[in-house]
Amino acid sequence: MRIAVAQFAPTADKAANLEQISGLAEQAARAGARMVVLPEGAMHTFGELTDDLSKAAEPLDGPFVTHLAKLASRLDLVLVAGMFEAIAGDHRIHNTAVVVDRRRGLALAHRKRHLYDAFGERESDRFQAGTEDVPLIDIDGFNTAVVVCYELRFPAFIQDAADRGAELLLVPAAWVAGPLKEEHWTLMVRARAIENTMYVAGAGETGVGFCGRSMIVDPLGVVEAGLGEAAGVAVGEVTKERLASARARLPLVEQRRAAARTPAAKS
Repeated sequence: MRIAVAQFAPTADKAANLEQISGLAEQAARAGARMVVLPEGAMHTFGELTDDLSKAAEPLDGPFVTHLAKLASRLDLVLVAGMFEAIAGDHRIHNTAVVVDRRRGLALAHRKRHLYDAFGERESDRFQAGTEDVPLIDIDGFNTAVVVCYELRFPAFIQDAADRGAELLLVPAAWVAGPLKEEHWTLMVRARAIENTMYVAGAGETGVGFCGRSMIVDPLGVVEAGLGEAAGVAVGEVTKERLASARARLPLVEQRRAAARTPAAKS
């Protein structure tokens, strides 16, 4: 299966963002991709730390997801993107990643559980954390997990998904630029791939304050395709053969499962 990561700089104009998403998705489809992973803030910019994002938030059956569903159907794609999900009666909102299937419409929604309260920022001031573990969904025969941005820093959270069968990890992100931050992103995308012998596709944001660097990494940590700081699309191939070969050579997932089944020795 050919998959794409796409990056751009979202604004507060949701219609303009949808135009950019449509253009990037069309570019990916022309390159033969069956799935496109878009950034965390694809629907609307995060703006300033004091901005009230609840005014931009939508329900899961709102205009943003509806547009993605029509786009996925027209282009015969699976689209994965971040959005701000409204919560009735709460000024805070969910930071949600959606998977929109070309046939089923909205197929999965993951509400970010680990919020970005780090490096001087407090995402929890504006967002309410999700409560669920990493969700899994079948996409063209690949057992696929979805996390959002900062959750990449929680290896046990992702290892649990791999131990439950995940073969491909999708990461819509808005990775903030800064000293060493770009290196953290590159390192951890590859580390999560290696320690779980799974494919990882991470899509970042471009523009002021964000580092871009979207990439697709294979189960042994090889970067198959990637981007720099400019908007664009990168396409890579994920195959069951490569996955099986990696897991035969480096059986970390099976060894973790075996260890979990083995009772601890009594002293």
